[in-house]
Amino acid sequence: MKRVFITGGNRGIGAALVRHFAALPDHCVAFTYHQGAEASLRLMGDLQRRDQVKAFALNLNDPASIEVCLKHALDWQPGYDIVIHNAATKADGLFYFLEEKAFFEPIQLALNSFYHLNKAFLPHMIQQRWGRIILLASLAGETGQAGQTNYAAAKGALIAASKSLAREVARKGVLVNTVSPGWIATDMTEDLVGPEQLKTIPIGRIGEPEEVAQVVGFLASDASSYINGTTIQVNGGLYC
Repeated sequence: MKRVFITGGNRGIGAALVRHFAALPDHCVAFTYHQGAEASLRLMGDLQRRDQVKAFALNLNDPASIEVCLKHALDWQPGYDIVIHNAATKADGLFYFLEEKAFFEPIQLALNSFYHLNKAFLPHMIQQRWGRIILLASLAGETGQAGQTNYAAAKGALIAASKSLAREVARKGVLVNTVSPGWIATDMTEDLVGPEQLKTIPIGRIGEPEEVAQVVGFLASDASSYINGTTIQVNGGLYC
């Protein structure tokens, strides 16, 4: 039985990830939500193997919430083999106008997830000498994006941190990789992608959450056993 932990699993790419892993035999899934309890219940209601799926409330910018979530998740399963850092928040705006809270909140959330979750789940992976840590980054974290200095900093930090951690734990059987989506059809992008944006994508359309989930699923499997410390772009050819 492979045990999977997914942050931000109640909508968008996160929900696609939950559906993907919940459909696999011999997998159980814990996922987190923040201010999305109703969406989480709807998602679980759609799953055929809902007895193998459990949702936990988690605010990654609240230390007390992190502590409680990790306790409940580890009470449910004694360890997790696959950890997917998907949760994110945005506070877009030109840097000149960004208030301090808006600038640091996305960055702190990303780094809290990286630090607290990996610290909690790595011992189990190292002990069994098998594990997968997968982080959802963004094209903004690779190339930059006007109006997203904070979001780009958060995602860029995850890419850099994942490369360093990948070097530390590879010989323990734990692989660390990043998936970097471009424009994906989620509620976070529905007001941002118009005809002008579509013209910049060589494929000519935005991606679907399920297309990202398939790549994450590959990295979480034994088929990816020689892939470590890399970033895989899922962006239709949009690199700059």
